[in-house]
Amino acid sequence: METTIKPVAQQASNLADQAADITSSAIRSTQNVANAAFDRLTDKVDSAREHAAPMIDRLSSQAEAAARRSADALRETSAQLREKAQRAQDTTVGYIRDEPVKAMLIAAATGAVLMALIGLMGRSRHDA
Repeated sequence: METTIKPVAQQASNLADQAADITSSAIRSTQNVANAAFDRLTDKVDSAREHAAPMIDRLSSQAEAAARRSADALRETSAQLREKAQRAQDTTVGYIRDEPVKAMLIAAATGAVLMALIGLMGRSRHDA
């Protein structure tokens, strides 16, 4: 009996060794597949980064250019408004110089109208 037990034990040991080898091989294969997948993912991330950087730079440049154009337009509009206000002032001063009596009558009438409006607004608040 002992002679039959040794070959069976030997076969069991051989089967266990084979199973261990197969398991180790499967683990190595799984690690290799996982490493390859990770490497591909890393390559894709690097590629995306390389493509995104120029796009971000371009968008940044466009935003800066738009901000500069807006600032220039604002300065231009401000200068135009100052110029128009100066012309209106010059025209008003010229009119007062040319027609002082008429200008005083217009100013007095405008003041009277404004006072009447303020008086009406004050009464409507007290009535309410």
